[in-house]
Amino acid sequence: MEIPLIILGALVGLSLFYMIIERAVRDGINSSVIGRYLEEKHEIKERQGDEDLFDDTYKGE
Repeated sequence: MEIPLIILGALVGLSLFYMIIERAVRDGINSSVIGRYLEEKHEIKERQGDEDLFDDTYKGE
């Protein structure tokens, strides 16, 4: 009975760790000088939600 709880705890812990690291990296890149330069140069916008999944404007650069 202990092993499933350990596995479940590990999965929850890894999920939280992933979300924290992913958020920190995204915020770090977006606030960096290079990140801002690339956003301006390539006109990159932050995704708002599911509407980007159906966007037909991809130019395939």
